[in-house]
Amino acid sequence: MIRKADVKENDIITELVRETIEAVYPKYYPAGAVRFFLDHHKPEKILADITAGKVYVIEHGGVIKGTVTIDGNEIARLFVSPPEQGKGYGRQLLDFAENMIFGYSETIRLDSSLPAKDIYIKRGYIEKEYYKFLTENGDYLCYDVMEKIKENNYVN
Repeated sequence: MIRKADVKENDIITELVRETIEAVYPKYYPAGAVRFFLDHHKPEKILADITAGKVYVIEHGGVIKGTVTIDGNEIARLFVSPPEQGKGYGRQLLDFAENMIFGYSETIRLDSSLPAKDIYIKRGYIEKEYYKFLTENGDYLCYDVMEKIKENNYVN
């Protein structure tokens, strides 16, 4: 089941995001970039998005398995708990977010981290911009801004 997150779930969502970043991102990014991501997704930012009604969770058996943030026509903060990856939760969250956004927009934008880039490409997203910037310890963070355009035959 996918539903809007409740402010009481901020700690659960923050922990899920932190665990996912710490488990997955070190395989793709140096330590300074991983710390940047952890700081970027701090509890105050997640709480502000929950309060604004932008955060959704997928749960199974009463347990939150993943989360996605929808901000206008942008998909952000799509994370699935590491033990739950590969079970279809991420696909369901992405399907949900795309259907929602395509209900009112012709395009979807997202910032793609390296771990997710192949997934987005397979789903029809194209690279629009590339960013590389310096983080602490001289480490670089690289990511792409990607876009998907609604097709005439897209089914909601």
